[in-house]
Amino acid sequence: MAEIHRVHPLDLESSPPPPLAAPADETKKRIGQASSKPRTRRIIRSRCCRCLCWTLLALFVLVVALGATVGFLYLAFDPKIPDYSVDRLTVANFSIRDNMTVSATFNLTITMTNRNRRIGIYYRGGSRLSALYGDRQLCTGTFPVFYQGHRNTTVLNVPLTGETQLGGELLRDLAEQQQTGMIPLVFRGKVPVRVRLGRLKLPRVTFRFRCDITVNSLSANNNISLRSSRCRFRLKL
Repeated sequence: MAEIHRVHPLDLESSPPPPLAAPADETKKRIGQASSKPRTRRIIRSRCCRCLCWTLLALFVLVVALGATVGFLYLAFDPKIPDYSVDRLTVANFSIRDNMTVSATFNLTITMTNRNRRIGIYYRGGSRLSALYGDRQLCTGTFPVFYQGHRNTTVLNVPLTGETQLGGELLRDLAEQQQTGMIPLVFRGKVPVRVRLGRLKLPRVTFRFRCDITVNSLSANNNISLRSSRCRFRLKL
């Protein structure tokens, strides 16, 4: 008996339709958008580079102009650091109590010299002068408020008073140095000033100086002689 093969008809409606090709205009649009992104990045990068170059150029011009101005002022005014020196120390009181508290009253003579030909110095309020033995502050005082003109030398008498506890070790050292006649003291000064260049007043700055001196005695009403004196100066903006 012969085998019968049945042929089923193809169901065209149930088969999915073939994909349609994208329109040519839409394809060109996508290609144009893809190609415009790198061009936009290049434009932004170029603008950033130009902005950075102009900024650096402006900073360079500013630095050059500032340097030229400072150089011109330096040559025109020829600034010199003021000189400070301790010339004399008198002791009105130097007493030690049983609790090792030291009471001190000094009178310090300081010579301040402005060596500049075209620069004046205004010494303002808020100054401080300290006398120290070792790392302990003995007494303090203040500078007067005044103006120091060109090439002027001013002698100041600054009183200093105070109390402190030195401790047993420092007191023993002080007693030994009294016998040898070599007592080291340190005077530190902090003075707010305004510098005048011609008619121009600069912003306030602070002069700081330190004087290391050696005296023969700290006895009250005694003739105090300076064995050595050395002063240093620095400027704090």
